[in-house]
Amino acid sequence: MSEHDHTIHDLIELRLRHGELRYTSGRRAIVDCLHDAGQPVSISDIAARVPSVPRSSAYRHLVDLQRVGVVRRVAANDEFARFELAEDLTEHHHHLLCTTCGEVLDVTPTPAFEQVVADMVEQLARSEGFTAVAHTLDVLGTCRACAANLSPAR
Repeated sequence: MSEHDHTIHDLIELRLRHGELRYTSGRRAIVDCLHDAGQPVSISDIAARVPSVPRSSAYRHLVDLQRVGVVRRVAANDEFARFELAEDLTEHHHHLLCTTCGEVLDVTPTPAFEQVVADMVEQLARSEGFTAVAHTLDVLGTCRACAANLSPAR
């Protein structure tokens, strides 16, 4: 395990403790699964990758981890929920979410694109007297494979 991994686990343990929760072996296994996956994963993916944690326990752990800001739920709709580590534990990125099949694509835009988004978020927040501290961008639509299946045959 790298120094960075130790730091992540230490931070997660602190967040859980602050939420009056323990960093149990089941929660740690789910965090490791999400970290190793490197992309949002479904509860089925988690169950397959961490068979030692019953699905019902995995759901409860995910709810607790979300509550303390360790995990983010990413979904195009309720049928296709995916989970990933919170962005402050990994890196800033956005998502393209297919509302047809549930595919989630992590995308990291160019610095120029990111600056435009950050400026627009700041402008929007300021106009409402709101102080923005971060943003996420989830784009809903249809992935390439689903779009090809929806296209009329020629």
